[in-house]
Amino acid sequence: MTQFDYIQSGRRTVEIEAQAVDALRTRIDESFNRACSILLNSPGRVIVTGMGKSGHIGKKIAATLASTGTPAFFVHPGEANHGDLGMITRDDAVIAISYSGNSDEIMTLVPLIKRLGVPIISMTGKPRSPLAQEAEVNLDISVACEACPLALAPTASTTATLVMGDALAIALLEARGFTAEDFAFSHPGGTLGRKLLLRVDDIMHRGESVPRVGADTPLSDALLEMTRKGFGMTTVVDEQGGLLGVYTDGDLRRSIDLGTDLTTTLMSQLMNRHPKTVSAHTLAAEALKVMEDNKITALVVLDEQRQPHGILHMHDILRAGII
Repeated sequence: MTQFDYIQSGRRTVEIEAQAVDALRTRIDESFNRACSILLNSPGRVIVTGMGKSGHIGKKIAATLASTGTPAFFVHPGEANHGDLGMITRDDAVIAISYSGNSDEIMTLVPLIKRLGVPIISMTGKPRSPLAQEAEVNLDISVACEACPLALAPTASTTATLVMGDALAIALLEARGFTAEDFAFSHPGGTLGRKLLLRVDDIMHRGESVPRVGADTPLSDALLEMTRKGFGMTTVVDEQGGLLGVYTDGDLRRSIDLGTDLTTTLMSQLMNRHPKTVSAHTLAAEALKVMEDNKITALVVLDEQRQPHGILHMHDILRAGII
């Protein structure tokens, strides 16, 4: 049995699909511009539909649109013919995908969609096909050949369709001025969402959990407060509760090295008068950077009166999944 050259086959597939994608460059033209305008100005949602492999690609296109600021979802044309057409409203716009431009399930829907006055953007490989002719605008996704040597399995054509869908989504994203924070709102459960949305106020310790001592507190009493609260540090405050400084486990080691008397030395003599602080509205990711840059594990959270409002510890950031 002759050994098959898998590498050569794989490279040929990649080359064919790369050529199919490259051919799309010249098709980002006035038709693409019109399609983007229709989608951007649609007061409703974008409904994506397609059968078979085109349907699988359509689901991904709908998901990409939805996560980048263009409300969208996928409707299976078979199900739409049996009740799901009610998901489409007069305010929506439809992207219909069919390489042949003649899928029975989609063509059955076309007159009903047009009766609603809903604009149709088609993606076909046949610009003169029935679907392309019925659409307000057709996006040409034709390919010179499929990577499948039998010219049966959609390969290069589905790749071209996916890239055209991504081009639409990103063009709309940029036109809307969609930001990273907007993206995070669509992905609140992901790492990016947590980094861009979670604020110090959401995870900090507050109230009686915050370690506090006065400037005239002996070091021995301050150590008891540090032990009770468990953050490896304590704030030092004035009579009005304003922050004067902090004292940490690291400061304690340095105090011991210097032979400091634990019972008579006051916090006013030992505290760090220039501690790193953040506000409650600071993004947790920004607070993490402050900790990393200064090699510390806890931050004092100040309110508008510069009083200790909370404590944020590195463990809180770890539990929140920011790292």
